[in-house]
Amino acid sequence: MELKNKKILVVGFGRTGEALVEFLVSKNANVMVSEIKRKEEMGERIKKWMSMGVEFEFGEHKEETFLRSDLIILSPGIPPIPQIERAKAKGIKVISEIELAFYYLKGKIIGVTGSNGKSTTTTLIYMILKESGLKTHLAGNIGFPLISYVSSSSEDEFYIVELSSFQLKYIEKFQPYVAVFLNIAPDHLDWHVNFEDYYESKKNIFSSQTSENFAILNADDHKVWSLRKDIKAQVYPFSRKKKFKRGAWLENEYIFISTNGTKMRLNIRNILLRGPHNQENIMASAIVSSLLGISEKLVRKAIYNFRGLEHRLEKVTDINGVEFYNDSKATNVDATLKSLQSFERNIILILGGRDKHGDFTKLKKEIEKRVKKVVLIGEAKEKIRKAVEGAVSLQYAESLGEAVRISFNSADKGDIVLLAPACASFDMFENFEHRGKVFKEEVFKLKKQLIKNV
Repeated sequence: MELKNKKILVVGFGRTGEALVEFLVSKNANVMVSEIKRKEEMGERIKKWMSMGVEFEFGEHKEETFLRSDLIILSPGIPPIPQIERAKAKGIKVISEIELAFYYLKGKIIGVTGSNGKSTTTTLIYMILKESGLKTHLAGNIGFPLISYVSSSSEDEFYIVELSSFQLKYIEKFQPYVAVFLNIAPDHLDWHVNFEDYYESKKNIFSSQTSENFAILNADDHKVWSLRKDIKAQVYPFSRKKKFKRGAWLENEYIFISTNGTKMRLNIRNILLRGPHNQENIMASAIVSSLLGISEKLVRKAIYNFRGLEHRLEKVTDINGVEFYNDSKATNVDATLKSLQSFERNIILILGGRDKHGDFTKLKKEIEKRVKKVVLIGEAKEKIRKAVEGAVSLQYAESLGEAVRISFNSADKGDIVLLAPACASFDMFENFEHRGKVFKEEVFKLKKQLIKNV
């Protein structure tokens, strides 16, 4: 792809946008940035690029800016604004950052997508490969933008890339050596036109693969597993319910992995991660590792030592026999269902935030089965109340701190207080990490107060 002297528009100037600008400037492109934030919100970092000839527009995305470009590159999360479709209608190529990176990157890409579990699986694959001594990098939604590795990349390196629907929607030739599709459930319906548009974006991960590549699919997810018929890559399933000749499956207390004559076995009693969904994440990670020839000993070591990521079913502490878990990353209904299924019963559940057009009625059955009380916060609390009313006792809280105190006062020894909101965080917090951090701070504040009063 020739970039020199081309008029290239970068849409969005967050971390990925800035990495794109740096790369494009190095290729002597004529770079323009369109950023919806105001200039005064961007800080000092724009001065460097302006001094190097990069043009900026702030506060809006002008249609004429899009239409006079030779190429448009979107940062992750840029919504499907009309300007994009009008540019495409005029024949202007629109791609995502990962597509541009693929044209120039040396080495092999392992791409991981799905509605839930991407960060955990991506990180676990990275840790196993790193433990084995392979040159490995984290990229995409976790780690650094893929484009930032291009200039230093080499053929013997692996790039473990967490891929969102936003990134996959605008690819053409992006081709992972190994592509993992964990699961699919309604999510980001405030961004996508509908669920089918979201699904179509996700399955793009396989669109350019060949018979020399590998596709790892969740055989227990009907929509994911149905893709096997159209995939050109070599398919390896994983399942908690069925057994396969090759792939990964659960049998009694063991996860079995079989690839190209290589066999492994993992004892689930030695796995620190809670929940059936994490067993699926481990299966996918183990298949990738086996395909790359990593020994069973190293795979076991990495998996058995992995304690999970912050804000993902993270145990915070216990107070007087009540355990607190932070699953702030459970930003959709399906993720909250998986979180609930990680515990048998006696849960005080904190739900709510900004609605992503999820169907909260799907929570009612699991709430009736496992939850003692629901504490509701945020913009969606009224919608959630109507969806689950009658299952258990409900109570509103005006802040996350109040929700923590209500939950503790409602709990008995042996109970679990679980933050698994089923919503985005942007009504009250900067992001899910901020929400999880505040939750933990409030829990420890409560613990400190109780110790002080003893």
